[in-house]
Amino acid sequence: MDETLKLREEIQEKTRRYFECAFGQDAAPFKPGETRINYAGRVFDEDELVALVDSALEFWLTHGRYAVQFEKALSDYLGTRWSLLVNSGSSANLLAFMALTSPLLGDRRIKRGDEVITVAAGFPTTISPIVQFGAVPVFIDIEVETANVRVNDLDQALSPKTKAVMLAHTLGNPFDLRAVKDFCDRNGLWLIEDNCDALGSLYDGRLTGTWGDIGTSSFYPAHHITTGEGGAVYTDNPDLKKIMLSLRDWGRDCCCGSGVDNTCGRRFSGQHGTLPYGYDHKYVYSHFGFNLKATDLQASIGCAQLSKLPGFIEKRRANFKILFAGLRDLDPFFILPVATKESDPSWFGFLMTLREDCQFSRNDIVLFLEKHRIQTRNLFGGNMVRQPAFSDLSEGRDYRVVEKLTNTDRVMNDSFWIGLYPGMGRESLDYMIRVIRDFVHRHGGNG
Repeated sequence: MDETLKLREEIQEKTRRYFECAFGQDAAPFKPGETRINYAGRVFDEDELVALVDSALEFWLTHGRYAVQFEKALSDYLGTRWSLLVNSGSSANLLAFMALTSPLLGDRRIKRGDEVITVAAGFPTTISPIVQFGAVPVFIDIEVETANVRVNDLDQALSPKTKAVMLAHTLGNPFDLRAVKDFCDRNGLWLIEDNCDALGSLYDGRLTGTWGDIGTSSFYPAHHITTGEGGAVYTDNPDLKKIMLSLRDWGRDCCCGSGVDNTCGRRFSGQHGTLPYGYDHKYVYSHFGFNLKATDLQASIGCAQLSKLPGFIEKRRANFKILFAGLRDLDPFFILPVATKESDPSWFGFLMTLREDCQFSRNDIVLFLEKHRIQTRNLFGGNMVRQPAFSDLSEGRDYRVVEKLTNTDRVMNDSFWIGLYPGMGRESLDYMIRVIRDFVHRHGGNG
């Protein structure tokens, strides 16, 4: 046997043994009130560690064979023609939006001053690319029950300047895709699905992220699968794929993979702009792009994680059912999460919103839970137009608001969520239920 191959196999075997010693021992028993219950976390075994070490031994470091394998596997899972791996979910949103500004799209391209319909309740990087480019986000309100877009307001948000809709599936719960997609189709608008919190969610039997023109994912450790830092964009549109590949890779016109030359066979025989004839195609730039690539080290972890995704999704759904069953009779105090009609969410978190006549505040219960070692989260930025980042922006010029964001403010003030990720055992879930019920009982309820 080749010495290198032999050493590689030995290293892989030792890596498996290392995993067993470092991570595979029986976990410390759960101790109520002492063991911290995080809202999310990485779930992995020796497969991820072996793949990571295997990639390190090749020392390719940038986008390579593992990245190509991951992109194909993700497309196979989603049923999309193309997926592109990037360095974060935020970069995926940036890349998806910026693709729609490409001159290659002609009259459909988004220009500065054009409008993009979205919501203010959520994570900032669904909105940031719109503002950073100089387009105008148009904010419409949400439903309290789902924390997703209120689709009845879409027509009111429409203007001659509207070019796209960019929305996230909140905490894994799909927004009303049929209504939003029909609205976009009727009006010739692009649709970007921020699928970062919803990988594996279904709407009418079809995976979210695949209904619009572009879908995005995040692979941060808190998400459905992880590559550490990482994300992806996916599409069936060949023009958008070409544009996103260019923008991801410095804006270059060349489509060669990392370390590959002359894929087109015309590397030194083309005319590009006013450059000299035959200028090296690897250094021709058709867009003002970025370098958003992820590394093969990250992709190797993702390849192992993707094989576990169906099991992760099943566990998230099971954990949601346990939490809902244990808390459903607290309906007089909380609005509990409800799946959007026709959907089967791959839940990211368990959102709870205080009833308007509650005798306690969101901070009261959040502080109680945190004191009892249960990690909580607000619904990200709450109402983004109230964030300091918007203090230098002017309503009516830099952004528009359709009517009032009443429910958005409601969620900002009265909502929080707890975790249900696959690493949670039944003891953790039951403990969270007990603590929430205990809090309600202390505040005059039947908890």
